[in-house]
Amino acid sequence: MYDIVFISYNEPCSTDRYIELLKGHHHNKISRVQNIKGIHQAHIAAANQANTSMFYVVDADASILPNFKFNLKLEPTEEDTVYVWRSVNPINGLEYGYGGVKLLPRQLSIDMEVSNIDMTTSISKKFKPFIEISNITQFNVDPLCTWRSSFRECVKLSSKAIQGQLDKETIERLKIWRFNNSQALFAEYSRGGASAGEWYGSTYKDDPEALTKINDFEWLEHQFNAHVAQFPPESFK
Repeated sequence: MYDIVFISYNEPCSTDRYIELLKGHHHNKISRVQNIKGIHQAHIAAANQANTSMFYVVDADASILPNFKFNLKLEPTEEDTVYVWRSVNPINGLEYGYGGVKLLPRQLSIDMEVSNIDMTTSISKKFKPFIEISNITQFNVDPLCTWRSSFRECVKLSSKAIQGQLDKETIERLKIWRFNNSQALFAEYSRGGASAGEWYGSTYKDDPEALTKINDFEWLEHQFNAHVAQFPPESFK
């Protein structure tokens, strides 16, 4: 069994999610990384906590589905690949790798290039997505987390920073992030973050330094405060 590392950064309910994970998946060793500044740095810290050649990453907003099992068995020759399962977006209903459980090579994660915008594709040139759904990504727990999550994802989509993304698929996903009519909790903040993220990603698509800022949660909080002051959330209802 590969180890599981739970990564959190001041998200509400993260401790509750961690306890749920501990209760439901006691066959794996489970540890936690908290409040490490920088997405890449948090995953490097997670890799250093793991004792197995591969390790699962569960994000703080992931509500693992009851039937999902952390029991993938790989041959040694397959342990140089990043594996990602799908998750369900509770606001817009999209189902793809955003927010899904990841299985990462430990040493390649420790040695990853930290300047790339997308952490998952910074680890290995080999990437394998699964169609199985691992979790619901419950990022809509407060206005900041909701806006921040939507902003980051739509920056990556609109800047085309994700290795292997398809133009038609990207356009459709951006449209759904921005213009869904969901009445889910904090949906207006998701639409606002998506709008701001699409603009930022398309504006700075050729500026790697600007794009890497989306992995700094302190910078993201400043952007959130500035955006909601200029564009009130009710304008996205």
